[in-house]
Amino acid sequence: MELLTYLSFDGNCAEAFRFYEKVLRGKIETLMTFADSPMASQVGPDWQNRVLHAHLVVDGGAIMGGDAPPGTHGKPTGFCVNVQVDSVEEAERIFNALAEGGQITMPIQESFWAERFGMLVDRFGVPWMVNGPQR
Repeated sequence: MELLTYLSFDGNCAEAFRFYEKVLRGKIETLMTFADSPMASQVGPDWQNRVLHAHLVVDGGAIMGGDAPPGTHGKPTGFCVNVQVDSVEEAERIFNALAEGGQITMPIQESFWAERFGMLVDRFGVPWMVNGPQR
């Protein structure tokens, strides 16, 4: 079994996944727009460039996502995408990059379980937790 986080966006999925690819140093394996899919004729012109499915692989893990159907996108709540890294420097780099243009909900700092831990909501509205090396 594999559990994967699937993120929903309101027209900016491609931008978000390109940003995550850079910040997380991953690789986008799929970024299919409606225009590139068998569904192209089933959506209007304003939906052709929206993302039907995105898949980003990051160091053995992955996140997926797409642009939500019209009228169904809502503010993400009740979860966080968790990033676990092996160095303080990498935790701080990722946290600071994701926080740019977003909102820090807990500054990155030492915790009783990790040398660095912080929480934020990025500029795309996605909540994140960043964990550095474990104690």
